[in-house]
Amino acid sequence: MKLKNFVKDGQKLPLFGVGPYIVYGMVMVNVIGIVLLCYVFKIGLLEATWILIFRVVAVLLMILGGILWYKGALGSDMDASISENRLQTKGIYSWVRNPMYSGIWIALTGITFMWHNIWTLILPLIDWGIMTIALINTEEKWLLGLYGKEYEEYKKHVNRCIPWFPRKKT
Repeated sequence: MKLKNFVKDGQKLPLFGVGPYIVYGMVMVNVIGIVLLCYVFKIGLLEATWILIFRVVAVLLMILGGILWYKGALGSDMDASISENRLQTKGIYSWVRNPMYSGIWIALTGITFMWHNIWTLILPLIDWGIMTIALINTEEKWLLGLYGKEYEEYKKHVNRCIPWFPRKKT
């Protein structure tokens, strides 16, 4: 399946938006953090049973992140929603507002766990901060301007980055 990056007449949002910049930022944080902590300073490395635990958790997180990304990117009609200027709130989008970013974040967290280093656990928090700040200042403003009250209501019931059961509308 080929992803399209086109703009139809009247389309308000780009297909990819700021996503690549957010992802590049998170990847760079992880690469720099892993290199510094594991190879330059060589601090926080765990041994014995912890290596196995961290690696099992790593694989599970990478699988979960891949599934979440797939559901958001290719397992939904997001291309059509963007080109038709329609707010996507069904399927995985009823669990998390940004499943593609969340999936990449969770998969990167898994990759970080592969180094079985206690200090690298700070990296997913930094990634979360990058993702949250970037989304609040870009896509959320665009979506609020485009969909207004509908998006405001959606935000009240669905988490930005952490997938969770949909909250009931009151």
